[in-house]
Amino acid sequence: MVLKEKTALLVGATGLVGGHLLQLLLEQPAYHKVKIFTRRNIQLDHPKLEQIVVDFDHLERYIEHFQVDDVYCCLGTTIKKAGSKEAFRKVDFEYPLALAKMAKQCGASKYLMVTSIGADSNSAFFYNQVKGQVENEVNQLNLPSVHVFQPSLLLGSRSESRPGESAAIMVSPLIKLIARGSWSKYRPIQGKEVAAAMYRIGQSEAQGIHVYHYEQMLVK
Repeated sequence: MVLKEKTALLVGATGLVGGHLLQLLLEQPAYHKVKIFTRRNIQLDHPKLEQIVVDFDHLERYIEHFQVDDVYCCLGTTIKKAGSKEAFRKVDFEYPLALAKMAKQCGASKYLMVTSIGADSNSAFFYNQVKGQVENEVNQLNLPSVHVFQPSLLLGSRSESRPGESAAIMVSPLIKLIARGSWSKYRPIQGKEVAAAMYRIGQSEAQGIHVYHYEQMLVK
């Protein structure tokens, strides 16, 4: 049997989850080509890799690069790093939604994105509210297959400093100990585990909308 040669588009390859996912996409045999959207070229050379430097405010200019099988969105920031609520919303709502719309327009089979545990458009917390809003909007696009990954605290080495997360990581063993049963979805998880789950689910044939929490992401 001849396997179909598939192409993946990854956005957010320089982040914690995206960095691990990029390694998997390049090293594993499922895709013959891997495209990444970046603000600037990264120092990585691989025969399967195609880097596209983009202006995220004008993604429509790169429509030809959406002729892919699967789109992986690992975009995410913090309000502090973004500088304002408006800038945060642009990265965590506007860009992922624009990517999903163009994925549908070009006939992509799957759209896989990372949001956060607690995502709820009616949340009193702005961060969770934005995450919930982007989930709702993407789900309404009627893409063939949507996979939403909702991790709690992400563990792993980041290229950037996030003091708030660093403090939370210090107490993560305690959180893991007490977060059991229905609370297990709040357990911290390694970024590489989320990436592995995204890659694994990306190879499934499941249709419709699917949401993954801690335990579902660890299932092999």
